[in-house]
Amino acid sequence: MSKQQPTVEHHFDFGSPNCYFAHRVIGAIEQRTGATFTYVPILLGGVFKATNNQAPLIAFKDIANKLAYDRLEIRRFIARHRLDRFRMNPHFPVNTLQIMRGVTALQDDPSFMATVEALFCLMWEDGKKMDDAEIIVQSLNERGLDGKAFLARASEPDVKAKLMANTERSVARGAFGAPTFFVGDEIYFGKDRLRDVEEAIVAATG
Repeated sequence: MSKQQPTVEHHFDFGSPNCYFAHRVIGAIEQRTGATFTYVPILLGGVFKATNNQAPLIAFKDIANKLAYDRLEIRRFIARHRLDRFRMNPHFPVNTLQIMRGVTALQDDPSFMATVEALFCLMWEDGKKMDDAEIIVQSLNERGLDGKAFLARASEPDVKAKLMANTERSVARGAFGAPTFFVGDEIYFGKDRLRDVEEAIVAATG
């Protein structure tokens, strides 16, 4: 008898290219395992602040070999998964507060995943400056979404509180960066742990 599917979560922020890479690979894992990843918006800056962590470009800025190796691993990941559409955002780092709040407002809406897909594309394929309100509205409109409504929702107090709560819960469960994955109560950090995530899903479902 097969076991019940575990809950599988992807805690993400559009500001991380590694979250984009994970997003592009998750679909194949879902197809192979039958699991469904629940996407949980968090604010990566808030996670860093709460855990005294730093972005790799800051944490390892004086360790040239470490930064070079990180770039090598990115190239390998891109090649392995044929992520040819990826482009480093020319405006990086981008303040994602508005778009993270906007997508949090849609977390229980049928348009949530379509909006997630659009925003990942705009950030890491189209190179848009996604901390500019006019660009956010225009870019989402061009993808058939309501950019004005999206941005309006982002300023609502309950939405701001929900993103903060998501972030605090993620940290309380052990997160210190993104992407972070949870298979049941087990935590996995980084795109390079997706193989372990898939193994954990398979093991949990028997």
